[in-house]
Amino acid sequence: MRRAATALVALVLAVMAVVVGASAATAATETPTPAAAGQTTETTAASGSESGGLAITARVRTADGGDVEGASISVTQDGAQVATGTTDAQGSASLPVPAPGAYDVELDVDSLPESAQGLEPRSPTISTTVEEGRDRTVAFRLSEEGGGSSAGAGAGDQVLQRIATGLRFGLVIALGAIGLSLIFGTTGLTNFAHSELITLGALTTYFYTVIAGLPFLLAAAAGLVTCGVFGYLNDRVLWQPLRRRGTGLIAMMIVSIGLSLFLRYLYLYVFDGGVRTFPGYAGQGGVQVLPGVLLRPLDLWTMGLSVVVLVVVALALVKTRLGKATRAVADNPALASASGIDVDRVIRTVWVVGSALAGLSGVVLGLQQGISFQMGFQILLLVFAAVTLGGLGTAFGAVVGSLIVGLFVELSTLLIPSELQNLGALVILILILLVRPQGILGRAQRIG
Repeated sequence: MRRAATALVALVLAVMAVVVGASAATAATETPTPAAAGQTTETTAASGSESGGLAITARVRTADGGDVEGASISVTQDGAQVATGTTDAQGSASLPVPAPGAYDVELDVDSLPESAQGLEPRSPTISTTVEEGRDRTVAFRLSEEGGGSSAGAGAGDQVLQRIATGLRFGLVIALGAIGLSLIFGTTGLTNFAHSELITLGALTTYFYTVIAGLPFLLAAAAGLVTCGVFGYLNDRVLWQPLRRRGTGLIAMMIVSIGLSLFLRYLYLYVFDGGVRTFPGYAGQGGVQVLPGVLLRPLDLWTMGLSVVVLVVVALALVKTRLGKATRAVADNPALASASGIDVDRVIRTVWVVGSALAGLSGVVLGLQQGISFQMGFQILLLVFAAVTLGGLGTAFGAVVGSLIVGLFVELSTLLIPSELQNLGALVILILILLVRPQGILGRAQRIG
């Protein structure tokens, strides 16, 4: 017991050392470079850096998909102007804002270049809300008289764009959900601290990149190894002793909530509440991958990587001895143990792999939205929704549920305010569970 307590103290100190280093990196990189500050910003680049990187990205395009360069954009809050900018060659302008809140983004129609003369947006002003840790993107689509015959095409483009961003977000959720589902399937633990593993992946990668000076890919690999080691120690020091003592699942769930709160506010204490970005990956312009679909090259690479990782995990679960043993433990731990399977070894391996996948989810999310102390907590509800929707304890169901949740989160913003975008995913979760309580790929079980 004394050795376990010593190991737990060492584990906490190791996490503190990593995030203290990240905090030092934050202080060392407080002043942005011209590229990071956004070359299209005219008057308020300083306020953007002070807010830790929160920004509204405005895009101006014609109805046929052409980017509009040189359009003036302004951001106001309660009638006071907080930022102005001019669109670049990709028709995009990054406008830093001082803090989370409600803003009005206005396009100056008189500033449109000759190539866009005679075209108007449906509305020159778009209201949006910036949340802590999440930037916003608004799009002005120009057409004759602000609508007309191109209105249907514009709506179609919006749907395609939302589907693309929904798939991108769904893949991020899937990386986190598959680890949570495997841990639940093998141990029965509802781990609320899984969100902090997502955050840890982003923070450690940021630490290795900025402080250690490693190339990003090597830093990301080191961050995933750190998450895997943390997951191993997590089970070895905390969860395995609780299982051997016969601690109930509800009590263990409460322990996970406490661990989550401790780690989250530890991150806040040493990393602060700002939003940071990985050096060299801020301000990428979008490219048109399909008619009406605009994605950054970085998004395409991360989506491809996520698909490859999920396919490898799926094949490992089906084809390898360890994968088959994992599924056997998930189905019936007692029978698996009687068959000669080392249940503790399988569970520990699941913790390592699940933690590394959660870390990868955090790295990808950090590339897309920036790094903050509560980035994992902000998507935790959606991760749980994906696992429940797909079927508790089924890795493949977690992937399917994640894609559905990601799509509904993005598509719902076409009908409801973006502040309520999680509502769509939760509504579809409720509807499916009313019809199929075990989830999409889950199996019905007898209770009692």
